[in-house]
Amino acid sequence: MVGDKDIELPLARLISFNKLLEHYDTMAKSKDAFMVAKAKRVLDAQAPYPELRDGFTDVSLLQKYEDVISLILEDTFSEILGENEIKVASLPYNNLIFNSSKRFRKILAEAGPDFVPTIRNQEDGVNYVMACTVILSFYYGFNLDFRRPFFYDIPDKNGVMHHYRILYNADFMEIIPTDVVKEITQEDVDELLENSDNLELWKEKIPPNSFIAKGFVISNMFDVTAEHSISEIKSELIASDKRGSENFMVDLQETFKSFFNLPEIRVGFVTYNPKEDKFERVYGKGIDSFILQDNDEQSCEEALCQGSYSKLLQENTYFAIADVDKYFKLSGGIAPYKSLKEQGYKSAIFAPIANDGVLLGVLELVSTRVNELNSVNSTKLDDVMPYIVSAVLRSKAEEENLIDAIIQNECTSVHSSVYWKFQEEAKRFIIDDLEGRQPSFKEIVFKDVYPLYGQIDIKDSSQARNSAIQRDLMIQLSEINNVLDAAWKKNKLPIYEELIFRVNNHIDSVKEVLYTNSEQAIFDFIKEEIRPVLDHLRKDASLVEIIEEYESKIDQGTESYYDHRRNYDESVMQINKKLVAVIDKKQIEAQEMFPHYFERYKTDGVEHNLYIGDSIVSDKEFDHLYLNNLRLWQLQVMCDMENRYYNLKPHLPVQLDVSSLVLVYNTSLSIRFRMDEKQFDVDGTYNARYEIIKKRIDKSFVKGTNERLTQKGKLAIVYSQKKDELEYLRYISFLKSKGYFTNNIEIVELEGLQGVTGLKAIRAEILYQKGKETEKTYTYDDLMEELKA
Repeated sequence: MVGDKDIELPLARLISFNKLLEHYDTMAKSKDAFMVAKAKRVLDAQAPYPELRDGFTDVSLLQKYEDVISLILEDTFSEILGENEIKVASLPYNNLIFNSSKRFRKILAEAGPDFVPTIRNQEDGVNYVMACTVILSFYYGFNLDFRRPFFYDIPDKNGVMHHYRILYNADFMEIIPTDVVKEITQEDVDELLENSDNLELWKEKIPPNSFIAKGFVISNMFDVTAEHSISEIKSELIASDKRGSENFMVDLQETFKSFFNLPEIRVGFVTYNPKEDKFERVYGKGIDSFILQDNDEQSCEEALCQGSYSKLLQENTYFAIADVDKYFKLSGGIAPYKSLKEQGYKSAIFAPIANDGVLLGVLELVSTRVNELNSVNSTKLDDVMPYIVSAVLRSKAEEENLIDAIIQNECTSVHSSVYWKFQEEAKRFIIDDLEGRQPSFKEIVFKDVYPLYGQIDIKDSSQARNSAIQRDLMIQLSEINNVLDAAWKKNKLPIYEELIFRVNNHIDSVKEVLYTNSEQAIFDFIKEEIRPVLDHLRKDASLVEIIEEYESKIDQGTESYYDHRRNYDESVMQINKKLVAVIDKKQIEAQEMFPHYFERYKTDGVEHNLYIGDSIVSDKEFDHLYLNNLRLWQLQVMCDMENRYYNLKPHLPVQLDVSSLVLVYNTSLSIRFRMDEKQFDVDGTYNARYEIIKKRIDKSFVKGTNERLTQKGKLAIVYSQKKDELEYLRYISFLKSKGYFTNNIEIVELEGLQGVTGLKAIRAEILYQKGKETEKTYTYDDLMEELKA
């Protein structure tokens, strides 16, 4: 039987024109003499060749009987309609073609001599199952939907791919059972329908070649390139996995070429930033912008002319340039004609990607041929722009979500230890919304948790910062005096002398002490009165060098002299970075001991909060042992951070000192996540006492003295209960044996704070180890073993 090589089907195909000839048998009995004559002509031509009725499998006979077959098919392939109709005679599920219209032959000729048309998606297994559904429907009488679209993909003479949908006319086919046909029951059909991918089961129920498909089919084809291209654009833009693929733009370029039937066009995109009224590059593999050319961003006024700006940004309508060279000359070489000409493009269409009057970006189409893109064919974009808008809106939402995720991760992340609670609340929110209730995200509260607070603060940071500012201001003012003095010597204008006098007054005002408003006053003086004078003096060639020498020392970011302040800021940044690295790394170990809430802040130093308790965890049982363990861990980490700083200090631009403090609070409290502030805070008036102590404790003094509690080289542990004192003295004794502290331990009373009295503190001198870091931490169990020994 006829068939594609190695393709197995339940239908053995037999080429025959019997069903068509039967129509002529009927026509030959007509009373219409014309019809009879036509039928007799066809039947007489076929009569000497009975195999054309009986059927044959030798495809070489198609060429042998080519003239007779053409005569038999004459009525089905009208000569008059042949220039327009795309039609062939063929076999089902087979690429064999033995008669075709003039239009189809022309399409094949333009595709090239080596092109062989192949039906798309002709998978062997799928075709077998589909052929079985035809048999089940037409022979066995089971009502199954077996329809499936088939396509030919054929390039034109320019290489642009066209897509033709095939519609089969099977009026001239017969399905004939062979002796291996099996009986099929409803149970068999049910089993087949549940196992569409089980090819062996289908072959068992309907064996290969168990039926004969006798006849031929007429394949009518329609050019659906535009519709197919729209579908492909929709698919490529909406499917997020495709938009992220490496071939996304390559595929999209080819699709647009087919859509416009233009082989030389290229596609690009830019996004629009409404805050700054500028276009920005879309970052992705193969995504170009012909407006921006090599720039990453450009203001819209610079990238567009007045007409294109109005069309795209104000009217949200297409802007077509049929002849770039023509408008380049007429406009005097302005944008966007200039950039297009430089890139070698002769015509272009810019289509605004807008939603409800809000511009999101611009789709760019360009061609190297004059008039190929124009205002007429730009209207074709009406069919695809809604999908492009949807894709851009989705991409922007995804980008915003990603940005939010990054911000949350870097700035306001929900700690992993309490994330489960937020998940529960989010699920409840969704359920309320689905069930029609008014959903609201309730505040998250954790009750009966124990707080731990610690800080490593840069000592006298305000004084060091002010000193750096003073030095920078005095140097800048002295440099200004040098310029003004040179100008006075050159021209002897009294105004220069008056300005020198005022500059000296500013130098005197900051020499001893820096007042709150001094820096801003000097900055305003330089900006409003000195800078215009320098701009004027620049006209004198003899003063240009000294002015440029002054300006070369000015920082562009601060618009002022920024040397000592840079050193101070750099030192603070390095200290914070180093300290944060220590506690973040140690936190991973601490969470494995027992989950707890952790947060830290960078100021002039690093602060951290820890909360531990039964309500924090959902799958573990809390014991005070874990609180004691975390307190011991905190002391070790504070010493490790001090040691890390001690080793960093010699390498800092400014030799700053730090002091450390831990606050012990022996009463459990509640913490609440404030939705407006996106952070946890203590809950309730009574618990607020803890926050008051935290805010004021580092500024406290030893009772009866002017001595600050916090000192460099010592860890201050603040508490109020005797049992806390005994507990921490045990920890310190243990850690002394491990090389964390010296024997210099003291207990001091603190002056009362506003609203807080009765606080005491242990001050333990830290033992530093130069060039060495204490990597191992000791648990509460280690401490117990040590005390027992």
